[in-house]
Amino acid sequence: MRPQGVAVVGSVTVDVTAFSRRLPRRGETVLGDDVTLVLGGKGANQAVAAARAGAPTWLVGCVGDDPFREIVLSALRSQGVASSEIRSVGNRTGVAHIRVDASGENDIVMTPLANSDLSTDMVDESIRAVRDKASVLLLQLEIRTEVACHAAEAAARAGLTVVLDPAPAQPLPDRVWPYVAVVTPNESEAGALTGVEVVDVESAERAAAWFLDRGVRHALITLGAAGALSVTPERTRHFPAYPVDPVDTTAAGDAFTGAFGAALAAGLDTDTAIRRGMAAGALATTLPGASPSLPDRKAVDELVDRHAIVDGSAP
Repeated sequence: MRPQGVAVVGSVTVDVTAFSRRLPRRGETVLGDDVTLVLGGKGANQAVAAARAGAPTWLVGCVGDDPFREIVLSALRSQGVASSEIRSVGNRTGVAHIRVDASGENDIVMTPLANSDLSTDMVDESIRAVRDKASVLLLQLEIRTEVACHAAEAAARAGLTVVLDPAPAQPLPDRVWPYVAVVTPNESEAGALTGVEVVDVESAERAAAWFLDRGVRHALITLGAAGALSVTPERTRHFPAYPVDPVDTTAAGDAFTGAFGAALAAGLDTDTAIRRGMAAGALATTLPGASPSLPDRKAVDELVDRHAIVDGSAP
């Protein structure tokens, strides 16, 4: 029987988020409205999203030997993410500083710290430990590039479906792309990687072709309010967005990827997995913060079902 778990290789941070009416201009100080201290990092966010979607989930990453260590580990465990593959190293736990304005837009400075200590040997050891329990591996680029590339190859050779969220966008060697089953960039990431300015569905399709030309089997480009474009060698399909009132877009992409990966691991068809990922991403924008905004399976079910009733599509 196909394993239904999800393994995530990626970053773990503490997110320090400041909320204000508007973001400061260069050299300016503005008064904020609130501040939060919560679990973050794209790896941790995607692991929590997958676990909340119902998948047995393991996170492969590193934390430091400092007070933030227990904050992130207890938060992961409370969300059902297995911490057996998280190493404590002689460094400080990663920190992300996030600023969010009244419209929900944000900017982020991510300081990797202990995340930089994740090694290829650690990744190999963890893939061996979970390969009989997980069928999908989620990757991002907040760890060292060479480690992420190695993880893609090692996981693919171990028979896992590799889903890469190429954020923050950075050049990758051509040799890694054939090991990626699905790539999930947003418009800016797709543009940075391909050189195609993504402004609409047509330009997204041109960017998707760049990934397919390099061996990726499925390019899934998220377009915010314009939905998502799915491109494989066999077909191209546009998925409209779920209508919501956004409060904070932080971690929306992680919610998408985590729920999408969980659906694939559960054996659902690709279209259903995309819809579930899009619903999770939309719901994540309706609450402030990163991990606190990630929806559970019930909320995703309800949004998908409401949408199916309204437009007559299959959930």
